[in-house]
Amino acid sequence: MNVLLDNSQLFIDGFKTTGILFVFSAFFALILGTIVAGMRVSPAPAMRAAGTLYVNAVRNTPLTLILAFFALGYPRLGLPEINYVVAAIIGLSLYTATYVSEAIRSGINTVSVGQSEAARAIGLPFMQTLRLIVLPQAFRSVVPPLFSVFIALLKNTTVAAGFGVLEAGAIRATLSDLGEPLLPGLLWVALIFVLLVLGILTPLQRYLEKKWKVAR
Repeated sequence: MNVLLDNSQLFIDGFKTTGILFVFSAFFALILGTIVAGMRVSPAPAMRAAGTLYVNAVRNTPLTLILAFFALGYPRLGLPEINYVVAAIIGLSLYTATYVSEAIRSGINTVSVGQSEAARAIGLPFMQTLRLIVLPQAFRSVVPPLFSVFIALLKNTTVAAGFGVLEAGAIRATLSDLGEPLLPGLLWVALIFVLLVLGILTPLQRYLEKKWKVAR
């Protein structure tokens, strides 16, 4: 307990940055993942190919390499400068979006084909059919896998500590520099992550799942 109390500001700052990384990355990953999922079920072969290429290329690239590119490679391209937090958000969003898109695509596949055919029969184009009919039903059926992706994202934020982002994953190194015992510090970090998952994400998942429950 002394490790936590004596270094309370370190834990607060670390998990505050973790929260920022998680919220913004989850938001952008959800938007991008939805777009990519739409591309993967598009009737246009070029759109399907582009969506498949993105998912296969990014999902099979280690997250560490993606973050390393935005932290170390991006500044060498002569593009506008971004700080490490923004770079981590971009990398996490691009990586997580591939898993979001696959979860949403699985939900799209659960929607009856007859509904899409009926929408086309009354003259709705593909994008309107997807936005007004298919996606609302798909989201209802993929709440559990989506939250599994977001829980993985929360844990993946710790990778950003290796690239200068002072978040929860960097607490261990800072405690080491301060001469504090590492094991209690690591146990507190792990416990707080468990509390975030069980105290916030899991209840939110259950609430949405109950609210959007689809009768089978």
